[in-house]
Amino acid sequence: MAMIKTLIAAALLAASLTPTPQPAPGACAPSTAPPPQSAPPTSVNTLRQAYHCVLDNYYGGPALDTRTLLRNAMSAYTQELMRRGADRGDLRLPALTGNRDTDWAAFAKVLGTGDPAALRAAITGMVAGLQDNHANWIKPEPEEESEPTGTGIVGVSGAYGARLDPATRPPLFITEVLPGSPAAKADVRPGDILVKANGVPAFFGDTVNQSLVDAIGAPGPVRLTLKRPTTGRTRTVEIEPGPLTRPPRAVTSKTLPGGAVYVKLPGFFGGAADQVIAKLQGKPEAVVLDLRGNGGGSPREVTRLLGAFAHGKVTSYFCPFEGDCVPNKTDDSVPLVGARLIVLTDRGCASACDDFSAAVKDNGIGTLVGTRTAGAVSGPGEGYLLDDGSVLVLPKVRHLGPARETIDTVGVPVDHHAPMTALDLATGRDPGVAKALELLREQQ
Repeated sequence: MAMIKTLIAAALLAASLTPTPQPAPGACAPSTAPPPQSAPPTSVNTLRQAYHCVLDNYYGGPALDTRTLLRNAMSAYTQELMRRGADRGDLRLPALTGNRDTDWAAFAKVLGTGDPAALRAAITGMVAGLQDNHANWIKPEPEEESEPTGTGIVGVSGAYGARLDPATRPPLFITEVLPGSPAAKADVRPGDILVKANGVPAFFGDTVNQSLVDAIGAPGPVRLTLKRPTTGRTRTVEIEPGPLTRPPRAVTSKTLPGGAVYVKLPGFFGGAADQVIAKLQGKPEAVVLDLRGNGGGSPREVTRLLGAFAHGKVTSYFCPFEGDCVPNKTDDSVPLVGARLIVLTDRGCASACDDFSAAVKDNGIGTLVGTRTAGAVSGPGEGYLLDDGSVLVLPKVRHLGPARETIDTVGVPVDHHAPMTALDLATGRDPGVAKALELLREQQ
């Protein structure tokens, strides 16, 4: 469920690796430092900045229709006013022509001084209208509490960013619970099937209830109806959010039966590739690299880790709106491990993880086992600071796989389907690892 925050962090990290051109005057400024702690409220000028920033800096900006951008902004603006019972009788979308400057002038005239909360909704709606999972608006927020709080349920099957994968089919089940959390103290376990949240069913027919994630992450108590797959028992628990302790992100490993090395990589954070490579110093014959739930990170970590398994390969392409695509290649300064590679993926494998998986599959570097990746990948992004202290993150280029195929929204298909089930989690079985071991035995 934390994929969106991971994607934003990955975009900001990638931005630090990309040269920064100067923006158009008065649009927005590249964010090279954290937003100020004290900033004015969101205003019509903030929305103006965001509008011009998207047109000037988003890789697809030259093809955008200003009428669509402003329509999306107005739709979100009026919906926020209606939600609060503050709709205005004189508020309507003006006639727009497709001219960038005259359309904005007409739009701003209708808004007048503007409503700060509705303006924030308008920026959110305008960015969401791009339908790009790496384009995000990070709202100004007060400093985080020194101690995070929540239920401790940090993973559910079908999680796809802040939402649930529309392709998710019953049952929906919990995949991760933080030790010592309120959920753990209530005996909520991985594998427990989510039947209802606050009385609302997890599915309407075969359609997953998207509000379920919001219910679990809401500030107040949540009432969950759970079914334990090992016993069939159904019970209802009420969980009050409390202090949480998150374990540090780190690469872990173990030796599997037959001598293969299993490595769990939770993200392509700085130094992640070298941590994985350090686990392989014994020159194993086979490596099972677990990328399930890996939300992405730095493109440099992807090419460096791929360099441990292959040299001289194109790993992806970064493509501008116009002009030639730029190939990314394996980091051939990394010594080859010389091991057979099996990669475990799922719908939580996103962004840089999509990138890595596509490179493995297209170049024949290894075998993919599990389920199709998230298909939430773009080229490096950049953060742009707006006058209310918020940051707009926009991809500078689009991403294509090594075969110049689109991975975003599609994902990377696996070679061997091995999904995790509720019963697998509840009993400690791992179908992905089991399939990997089966494939390794076949090669002996």
